[in-house]
Amino acid sequence: MTEDTQLLERLRRGDKDALRTIYEKYQGTLATLAAGLLDDHATAEDVLQDVMVSLVRSVHRLNIKGDLRAYLATAVANRARDYHRRRSRRASGLVPIDEVGHVTAGDDGPLQMVIRDERLLLLRSALEALPCEQREAIVLRLHADMKFREIARFQNVSIKTALSRYAYGLDKLRSRLNGEAER
Repeated sequence: MTEDTQLLERLRRGDKDALRTIYEKYQGTLATLAAGLLDDHATAEDVLQDVMVSLVRSVHRLNIKGDLRAYLATAVANRARDYHRRRSRRASGLVPIDEVGHVTAGDDGPLQMVIRDERLLLLRSALEALPCEQREAIVLRLHADMKFREIARFQNVSIKTALSRYAYGLDKLRSRLNGEAER
């Protein structure tokens, strides 16, 4: 029995520490995934919390095949899709980025932090400019560490289409970011 299977069993029995352990184990990956798919940090946090609440509510009827990380990453991506659908119905334009995820300095000084923050802002902006399907393929692959087979199943397309979306998206990112670097 894997650690995740044991945690789910404990959660089914009402063990609150099991939920805390699951959250702590996957929070970083899932928060990064949500932030990559959404416009702002606050919405990403809301999506992550919704997924965890949903896990608790549905744990008794869940039959997770595969690993828990992939299940939770798919749930986060689905919630992000739902958010985009609701937002597109309400408004026709894109909402500008309010916040950029916090980058820790480590041993770097303030100048390195500013440069890193600017690069992160450029990357987030370039990522948001991609078509939704390409952005989704990139974020699911890089942040959720999903295999192309899983991405294809999630997007309801062939593996070749998932690979193409990923490759075209990366090409567009490179092109856009190289153009920004030349300014």
